[in-house]
Amino acid sequence: MERDILALMNKESHKFSKGQRMICRYITENYDKAAFMTAGKLGKTVGVSESTVVRFASELGYDGYPGMRRAMQEMIRNRLTAVQRIEVAREQIDRGNLLDAVLSADMEKLRTTLEEVNKEDFNRAVDEILKANTIYIVGMRSSTSLANFMGFYLNLLLDNVRLVHDTSVSEVYEQVFRIHEGDVFIGISYPR
Repeated sequence: MERDILALMNKESHKFSKGQRMICRYITENYDKAAFMTAGKLGKTVGVSESTVVRFASELGYDGYPGMRRAMQEMIRNRLTAVQRIEVAREQIDRGNLLDAVLSADMEKLRTTLEEVNKEDFNRAVDEILKANTIYIVGMRSSTSLANFMGFYLNLLLDNVRLVHDTSVSEVYEQVFRIHEGDVFIGISYPR
């Protein structure tokens, strides 16, 4: 499948229904906003039903709307400058209803995670953690609190958990120096 959704839409445009052409036009002109909309919000903005948006994503060959949205987000990640990204984020927040905007975004992310996570991989990761000789957990900067949270709760269940502290790079190295086969290293990180 083509990586650039705009090129893909242009290539497939002769097949689109009237509603799908409306979606295509909106995405072409406002891809920076559309990439962060739910299917329902995109449909409402364009003036079509949510199911039309989902069918449009399928028509383009995506495995549902979340796949198409990821393609749009990947495209803007490659095209937008940092200043433009901040502007997009600011526009996404409905100042009149910040709580609803944040919680709706969180619910959408949870829904997407449920759709995308490979259950076998998840269960395999749990098994590896449970049978590990030692579990090392590291999270630096903005990820520190999540690493501490995970370390705290795993420590209640298991006695082989080591939280790697990030006071300096050399100290981190010294703390993980003794990792061996049979150990598990969990790193938590966010992209900038």
